[in-house]
Amino acid sequence: MSKKIELLSPAGDPERLRMAVAYGADAVYLAGQMYGMRSFAGNFSQDDLKEAVRFCHDHQVRVHVTCNTMPRNQEVASLPEYLTFLQDIGVDALIIGDIGVLSLAKRYAPKTDLHISTQASVTNYQAAIAWHELGAKRVILARELTLDEIRELRAKTPKSLELEAFVHGAMCVSYSGRCVLSNYMTGRDASRGACAQPCRYKYTLMEEQRPGEFFPVEEDDKGTYIFNSKDMCMIDHIPELMDAGLDSLKIEGRAKSAYYAAVATGAYRHAVDAALLDAPLDPVWRSELDKISHRPYSEGFYFGHPEQYVGDSRYIREWQVNAIITSCTSEGQALASLRNKFKIGDTIEVIGPGIKPFSFSVTDLRDGDGLPIEEARTPQMPFRLTLPHQVPALSILRKQVDV
Repeated sequence: MSKKIELLSPAGDPERLRMAVAYGADAVYLAGQMYGMRSFAGNFSQDDLKEAVRFCHDHQVRVHVTCNTMPRNQEVASLPEYLTFLQDIGVDALIIGDIGVLSLAKRYAPKTDLHISTQASVTNYQAAIAWHELGAKRVILARELTLDEIRELRAKTPKSLELEAFVHGAMCVSYSGRCVLSNYMTGRDASRGACAQPCRYKYTLMEEQRPGEFFPVEEDDKGTYIFNSKDMCMIDHIPELMDAGLDSLKIEGRAKSAYYAAVATGAYRHAVDAALLDAPLDPVWRSELDKISHRPYSEGFYFGHPEQYVGDSRYIREWQVNAIITSCTSEGQALASLRNKFKIGDTIEVIGPGIKPFSFSVTDLRDGDGLPIEEARTPQMPFRLTLPHQVPALSILRKQVDV
């Protein structure tokens, strides 16, 4: 399979950005401190944005900035200055969900590519054509589409219009985030980046004439999670997605950890590269996705309805990050920064940019001054350890834990 396709990774803050780039992203999407749909991610100040663009372009990685909230009147006045700033610092694309923002972007950032957010719920070829005629270079398809619908949409839209679709991560109970539950229940507006995810709450039933008496909707004592969606995982179907004519594969997760950004990006990087070579995917990369925080996986709507997961709303978290490698010599002498404590004798697994995961037993730990220690305990402390062989900077040490 010869067609090049973009792997687009989430970058919720500068640390997650560095991980996504190191682990193989072709492009990243991120937000400034306004107009982004994940207001509780770390996000980027204007200085951070400048540095992010410089860093990414130095590594031949594109930067897409989200301007995909549905702004209110009082939020519109500062958009022209912000859009001009994004163009001036060299942002490659703006992700937009509102037609008014699109109009302003054409005027104030005319040299920047315009991508239509999944918030616009593009579910048919005519909508995609209309956005293209209005100036969009790309549409990010609604997550509700099947693979057959994407094939038809591709066949009936101009080749100059790029198509992007999600391949991994959380899914919304409503149309791609256009949900009133959060606003109604908590006052946090999902369409302006502040969703409280009430679709994950535990619900019971109360009868009108019996206030204060709560009745489980299910047969057991767990309550009900009738809104709780599964996570999407399409790593086993990358060749089919590429064959359908997509130009970009998107990983959800700007509010998730740097570890998530690294491991998800690395797994899909290997999947895309294998598909380009018409080679089978090594099963180790599929298993990597079980080692990041997730809810039970499904294939989204690509092959039918994914069904809800009604057992509980908890995430599966079975691995803990212990440290990040700062540097490592050819003999495996590594300098690292601690995240969670571990000690001599522990079995630790290593995953890094471009390398397969491997395990080793810790036999040598030293503090930042090189003095022997039995346990690394203080978060963020620099320390030294001996690895079986050299690994790249930003490799991750992790350990399986009983959550």
